[in-house]
Amino acid sequence: MELGLQHRQEQNQLMTFELRQAIELLQYSTYELEQYIRQQELDNPIIELKEKNENPVYEERLNRQSSFGNSEMPIDVVHRSDQNMRDELLEQVKFMYTNVHTQKLLKYLLYNLDDNGYLRITDNDPNGYLTFEEDDIEKGIHLLQQVGPIGIGARDLRECLLLQIMYTYPENELAACLVENHLNLVADRKWNEIASKMNIEMIAVKDLFDFIQTLNPRPCSFISDSSTEYSTPDIIVEWKDDEFTFHLNDGYLPTIHMNQDYSKHLHVKGDASKYINTQYKNYQWLLSSIEQRRNTIIKIVHVLLEKQESFFKNGFNSLKPLTLKQVADEIEMHESTVSRATTNKVIQTPFGSFELRLLFTSKLETADGNTISQTKMKTLLENFIAQENKLKPDSDQKIAEYFNTEIGITISRRTISKYREELRIPPSSKRKDIQV
Repeated sequence: MELGLQHRQEQNQLMTFELRQAIELLQYSTYELEQYIRQQELDNPIIELKEKNENPVYEERLNRQSSFGNSEMPIDVVHRSDQNMRDELLEQVKFMYTNVHTQKLLKYLLYNLDDNGYLRITDNDPNGYLTFEEDDIEKGIHLLQQVGPIGIGARDLRECLLLQIMYTYPENELAACLVENHLNLVADRKWNEIASKMNIEMIAVKDLFDFIQTLNPRPCSFISDSSTEYSTPDIIVEWKDDEFTFHLNDGYLPTIHMNQDYSKHLHVKGDASKYINTQYKNYQWLLSSIEQRRNTIIKIVHVLLEKQESFFKNGFNSLKPLTLKQVADEIEMHESTVSRATTNKVIQTPFGSFELRLLFTSKLETADGNTISQTKMKTLLENFIAQENKLKPDSDQKIAEYFNTEIGITISRRTISKYREELRIPPSSKRKDIQV
């Protein structure tokens, strides 16, 4: 065996610190970019910021339900309230009950409520500076009913509904019996089994079900410590002069300048000059990266306005299939660049603000050779289920067969099931109404 030394050349791509920072910058929202710029001013003595008088554009957002799930809801920005509902309820407790022990008990309960008003006491309770017996807890819950909405302090859904029946509809003993003993059958819509176990007619089951639906399963959903305020869009699209135009909502960002006090040190040899030159390069890199980020976003939105014009006119029902790669090819950039540039960005349209990534959606084939977007398919599915026979709802397999044969959209049972779950629509067994 012969030993020897061999030389071999290899090419490796190493990501520089500047490149990593540029990629990170591309992913920032405008708000995050502002925070980053201000941090750079603190870290780099070369950087000097000049504030602008212009304020960012805000859009008031209301809590709205969306059929597309949380990921496709208009954006809500949340902030901490100065005084939340717990504090208001505690003030009422102090006003109504003068006994110190009662006040402490109710304070303990109030600060162990979750955002829906359910009592969540665990062995590792951070508010457990006081310990109370089970009888105290029961007494406290009933005292809370005099202060807050009926149902507050319940340990589970069954108790929450029973409290509402007990305090508001004490004469409805059948409803109390149904909730107490057969709530699981109601959830599973086992109407015949309920009628059999309670020895009542189906019409009575329907009446009880209709009554239970009037009760509030989350009587304290407003107790959350946060409140909806305003969203700050990154891109604003408007309809002007019979066409869509847009601009980036970054006019309020401070202007980045060089502190001239350090310019004389740039060309002087020495350790101080070396440090200043390094910071000067970082300053130049920051300016270049921000401009590159801005130009990339502008190019992407230009393509989106062209490709998704029907969406900007009519909303999600008109969203066309569009992938990141298609946009990347259009602007001659890498797909990963488009992916990063569209991350954490909010676009404000004439009918609401949405995550920019929602304008990208894959496609489904149709029998005539055309395509439709997944979002459009979800809308068709939602409308189909809304109009189905509620006494005999269709299974996922039957729905898939309908779209394949009647509409000409190639879709599998598994995909129907996936979309239905994303739309938060229960399976057919739990969509069945009572037949009387």
